[in-house]
Amino acid sequence: MTIHVLVVDDEQLIRTAFAAVIRAEDDMEVVGEAADGAEAVRFAARFPTDVVVMDVRMPVMNGIEATRAITSVPGNSSRVLMLTTFDLDEYVFDALRAGASGFALKRRPLEELLEAIRVVASSDGLLAPSVTRRLIAHFARQSRSPSANRKDLDRLTEREHEVLLLVARGLSNAEIAEELHMGLRTAKTHVSSVLMKVGARDRTQLVILAYESGLIQAS
Repeated sequence: MTIHVLVVDDEQLIRTAFAAVIRAEDDMEVVGEAADGAEAVRFAARFPTDVVVMDVRMPVMNGIEATRAITSVPGNSSRVLMLTTFDLDEYVFDALRAGASGFALKRRPLEELLEAIRVVASSDGLLAPSVTRRLIAHFARQSRSPSANRKDLDRLTEREHEVLLLVARGLSNAEIAEELHMGLRTAKTHVSSVLMKVGARDRTQLVILAYESGLIQAS
């Protein structure tokens, strides 16, 4: 499967460098580049895109606003990978709440960016589970709204609650299957059912729900 990638950054040198590295991969194709969030939203609406590599801070429209605009369109399956300078960053948490599937640090080796694109595209695991959970737990303490989120959780069966807890710990479908002694297909079905019942776009949104609802306590 070829992963179609849109690169969004207001700094041309960074944008060009990322695009060149991505183009060199056999399983990836750069379908476009954008210099700001508004341009990214227009592109994603017109062309099939699997992963949008999105900078957080940009002129015209920032990455958070662009992420919300892209992920809120019904039928648009584009996933957003947010680029940031710091991992424990309120901007990144806001981007995750807006619908981003994960984030990557600009200062890390480019090989890690490529792996992050693959993880986000596959939707089978949580990107950098320990870092993502730490970020979500940190900011979820400040924005918890248990009553609204608990209503969503009430729709889940006991088994689906167990699956949600394991997703929130960062386990992949294969690891969930092993932990609960079930087949891989069954695990995938349970994860899909949880996503549908709570109206979450992906696993990252499930982690946010688990923390903000108080299902998992931030340490």
